[in-house]
Amino acid sequence: MAQKAPTKKQSPAKRRSRWWRWPLAVILSGMALAAGVFVVAYLTIEVPDPDDFAQAQSTEVYFSDGTTSMGTFSEYARVIVDGASLPEHVGLAVVASEDRTFFTNDGVDLKGILRAFINNVQGNPTQGGSTITQQYVERYYLGTTTDLVGKLKEALLAVKISSEREKDEILSGYLNTIYFGRGAYGIEMAAQRYFDKPASELTLSESAMLAGIIPSPSNWDPAKSPERAEQRWNRVLDLMVEDGHITQQERDAQEFPEAIDYVPSDAYAGTNGYLLRMVRDELINTAGLTEAEIDTGGLTIISTIDPVKQEAAVAAVDALPDDRPDNNYVGLVSMDPNNGELLAVYGGADYLERQRNTATQDIAEGGSTFKPFALISALEQGASLKDQYASYSPMEIDDNGKVWKLNNFDSVNRGKIDLIAATQNSVNTVYGQLNVEYGPANTIEVATRLGLPEDTVGLEDVPSNVLGNASPHVIDMARAYGTLATGGVRHDPHIVREVRDANDNLRFQGSTSGERVVDANVIANATYAMQAVVNGGTGKTAMELGRPAAGKTGSSNSYRSAWFVGFVPQIVTAVAMYQVSDDGTKAEALTPFGGQNPIAGGTFPTRIWTDYMKVAVAGLDVEEFPDPVISEPTKTPPPAPSPTPTEEPTDEETEEPTDEPTEEATPSPSPSPSPTPDPEPTPDPEPTPDPEPTDEPTDDADG
Repeated sequence: MAQKAPTKKQSPAKRRSRWWRWPLAVILSGMALAAGVFVVAYLTIEVPDPDDFAQAQSTEVYFSDGTTSMGTFSEYARVIVDGASLPEHVGLAVVASEDRTFFTNDGVDLKGILRAFINNVQGNPTQGGSTITQQYVERYYLGTTTDLVGKLKEALLAVKISSEREKDEILSGYLNTIYFGRGAYGIEMAAQRYFDKPASELTLSESAMLAGIIPSPSNWDPAKSPERAEQRWNRVLDLMVEDGHITQQERDAQEFPEAIDYVPSDAYAGTNGYLLRMVRDELINTAGLTEAEIDTGGLTIISTIDPVKQEAAVAAVDALPDDRPDNNYVGLVSMDPNNGELLAVYGGADYLERQRNTATQDIAEGGSTFKPFALISALEQGASLKDQYASYSPMEIDDNGKVWKLNNFDSVNRGKIDLIAATQNSVNTVYGQLNVEYGPANTIEVATRLGLPEDTVGLEDVPSNVLGNASPHVIDMARAYGTLATGGVRHDPHIVREVRDANDNLRFQGSTSGERVVDANVIANATYAMQAVVNGGTGKTAMELGRPAAGKTGSSNSYRSAWFVGFVPQIVTAVAMYQVSDDGTKAEALTPFGGQNPIAGGTFPTRIWTDYMKVAVAGLDVEEFPDPVISEPTKTPPPAPSPTPTEEPTDEETEEPTDEPTEEATPSPSPSPSPTPDPEPTPDPEPTPDPEPTDEPTDDADG
């Protein structure tokens, strides 16, 4: 038998030198497999006929009961035009703005995708990498795609369409289907709604503006953001020069075009128009939906707005006297403080007549509604509700060497009173002393912690901030006082409860989470003092509710605004009334009407609040507020110095009380202990004459 030849052994070094062969083989095999899968997928995927495009479905918006219709998002206006009928610069402007390699790429732009990926990973503003062909495929063949499989299918279809159709045909289809804002799908409707002309007559300048706003048409509409629209317009023209589509001379000859005013469809008519606008904004800004998805996705949206409460809010405002001035405005926001759901919002009488929401967009000086922020600040620093202060008026307060002169709205000297009585009667001079003692910066910190935005107009570190020189939105005050209603847990207001797609899949759900921002015992004490405002104080009209309630009235300097913000444990509601000049540029003093002079927080705002809340709380259990733990006074009451009458009026509003003073609290039962009077109170000074209104308010007028 022949012997087997010995096997030659390899050296360890040689074996190590060939370690890479297996990994390379695996990689090459994987690439070959992927290529094979790509080829098979490419060959088998079918391009749908344009007639098979998914038909747009309207989106329905419902009140919180899920059955009562609030309105419909279905502005699907599109007129198909032949691309050959359009001026050449229309398509070139869009190509320069959206896909500079359109005429040379194969439907996808790998460099663009990689560039967008790197840009987004680095945390820079989100940047897309889709070509015009991909955008066209995504919107009208596949629907919005976000997962990897969907994106791969989109890319395959884009490559196949690009190989089977002429670029001009693809561009024409894109121009006929892309969303331009103002409810316009396609270049024809865009030309009509922005420039009142057919697309065949669009100028180079007009084409560049329309192309520039495609990524965010609602935000960059020149009617809403003219600076941004012009910036985008300049960008498109510059890119057209770079890419050789126009000459520099042609570019220099362009002037930014003037778009026509846009009147929304009747779907936004009446008071519901403000609600629909709020829903739409929240879907875009919070839920992350696109305009196209909202208008054509066949979504079902359940809002948080209660139809019965909304009707009550509208009725409460409509019940105001007929002689109410035309430039007098009311904003109302009612919220469930325990989850942030908006229950009712009054933003105006008719959205088509005035497209500014009085509750979320307009602002008004807050007046004495800011006093609870100072009270909470003091309580957090160890103050007691039993602490007493002199209350005479007028008063000069030492602010680090500076003299601050202020009056009480009724010029009444109540002697030495505690913080409960000062809150009940909205005593400016007591709260002025309190704010100086515990720090106006801390008052701001509390206000923002409870829910006011840090950029609230007029929110400054000055002693007078306790008197409400700042001008918040009504919805911001609802958020802040909602934190009081929950015992210190802040919830952000929202109007969308849930969104479901056409297949009943949940797409979005409003957040109901909260954050504790103030100790519960501090809030219990502050709320106890604010109950006195309702129980015989400046907001005593709210006693008609017949259940425990707390709140605060407020009127700004010269009565340019009037507020009442109040709550029960289950509902917080903020009401503001203000007046603007005929040209809408500045606030005016509220013109007396309905037999009320002046218009202060305890008049119509409290009446609106009460009328609404009577309906809003119907059927709800009567809940008590937590019992306060009131500490003993932290200091000996100061002696009451003699008031120093001033010959010149200060900038503090000091109108004489009317026959029915709504902001002055007459003695009546309250949840507060009786304040200890000064054994020998100083005589009440004579009321100072009314000052001339000032453009720089420094003191609160009201209680």
